Amino acid sequence: MEGHLHIKAEGHRRTLMIVLGLTLAYLIVEIVVGLLTNSLALVADAIHMVTDAGALALAAFASWMAGKPATPQKTYGYYRVEILAALANGLLLVGSAGFIIYEAIRRLNAPQQVIGGPMLIVAVVGLIVNLAGVWLLHGRAGENLNVKGAFYEVVKDALGSVGVIAAGIVILTTGFTLIDAIVSILIALFILPRTWNLLTEAVDILLESTPSHIDLDAVRAAMGGVRGVESIHDLHVWTITPEFLTMSGHVVVEKGVDRTHAQRILEELNDRLAGDFGIEHATFQIEYTDLDCVEGYP
Repeated sequence: MEGHLHIKAEGHRRTLMIVLGLTLAYLIVEIVVGLLTNSLALVADAIHMVTDAGALALAAFASWMAGKPATPQKTYGYYRVEILAALANGLLLVGSAGFIIYEAIRRLNAPQQVIGGPMLIVAVVGLIVNLAGVWLLHGRAGENLNVKGAFYEVVKDALGSVGVIAAGIVILTTGFTLIDAIVSILIALFILPRTWNLLTEAVDILLESTPSHIDLDAVRAAMGGVRGVESIHDLHVWTITPEFLTMSGHVVVEKGVDRTHAQRILEELNDRLAGDFGIEHATFQIEYTDLDCVEGYP
């Protein structure tokens, strides 16, 4: 299981580094043109790109850390670094959205001249770059919370580029420069609910909550359906990373079950949990109702 996760972490890191390179190249162009044209929408999008670059760099670093082997002190390895990175990226997004909304409202009260032509050209280039990033990340976004955060960042910027393109067209055709600030607010408002979901998922993992897609009653029922199991208690399921679910519990076996049969029960429990729920790391304590059948007791 751990070797499989290390291979995945390397693949995630390679993809993230490619998208990071594309993002940094476009970021430099967007900031320069945004300042030259006095476009808040472009600067707002550039700020998003800064957060994207930071998020992608942090995600790549976290993927590298996740690939480090476990130690006697870090028995689960460094997988949780990815969750901490996702949490940091979510907080960074909230801060950037708040700044953009503040600056846009200020510009609505004091309109400024915006040059639409260069703004439109750079936004079109940005859309192409962002769509390339979306294409590279979409296949891995469902596998890893860190990559999911980066994917949301790039999708958000792709839609932001669409908004800037629309603002550029409006400015060129009508001269209505307030559209620049309006689009900036819409981009920021688009960020917030997705950021909240990302933060909620990261915090739930850090609190070792039961994964949202796991029905604990269904897990208990599936385990209780194994022949020889009398009852289940102290059942816990939690997440190391979204790719790595783990659980623990106490399994009370029926009267007359000996040690050999108990081992078969453990094997069937692990097979059922892995096949039905994707839980491949489970630790159980076997409890006997009839200790006379246990060899060597007392």
